[in-house]
Amino acid sequence: FQLDYLDLYFCHRPDKQTPIEETVWTMHNLIQQGKILYWGTSEWSAQEIMEAHMVAQRYSLIGPTMEQPQYNMLERNKVEGEFAQLYKTVGLGTTIWSPLASGVLTGKYNDGFPQGTRLGIEGLDWLRDNALVEANLKRVKELTKFAFDLGMTMPILALAWCLKNENVSTVILGASKASQLQENFKAFEGRDRLTPQVMEQIEQILKNKPAPPPF
Repeated sequence: FQLDYLDLYFCHRPDKQTPIEETVWTMHNLIQQGKILYWGTSEWSAQEIMEAHMVAQRYSLIGPTMEQPQYNMLERNKVEGEFAQLYKTVGLGTTIWSPLASGVLTGKYNDGFPQGTRLGIEGLDWLRDNALVEANLKRVKELTKFAFDLGMTMPILALAWCLKNENVSTVILGASKASQLQENFKAFEGRDRLTPQVMEQIEQILKNKPAPPPF
């Protein structure tokens, strides 16, 4: 299947061996050639994104419009903390990945590693160690009960919570079955049920909101 152009091209992870000017010029040229419509960054820091915009401004080029960071109830630092000023200064959008924290926010790891699940795969000890922190499991267990009281599943609550953030443009979903994908779409309905009061109740369970940036 051949495409004439890409809607959005991501520069995945900053290239420390390449001057930022070269990256911005290359992306600008691809847009001018009609090969891409927009370009974005993936796993870049706020400083690196800002540097790209400064280069774009200096040479009248097109800067990045989207960043692809990890974001979920258990990982909030970049989207809610580090990038806070970028939304205002450069109009940054975000396409977030791992909204279910490698499946931890589905609640399926609350009591161990079910057979056939990602964290049950041999050789992924590093991922298990990072994901299954005791404090996070405690949060998920409380959130699972809270989701039940709201009349929704834990995965739907986690996805709806991400969608509720006005700085989240797109949520990347990962599903191993069509039924899981269809279930995930219910997050749009769930989002509308997350009132300010409900969001505050969730915050009281999470207690991990990043401190605002010092500027």
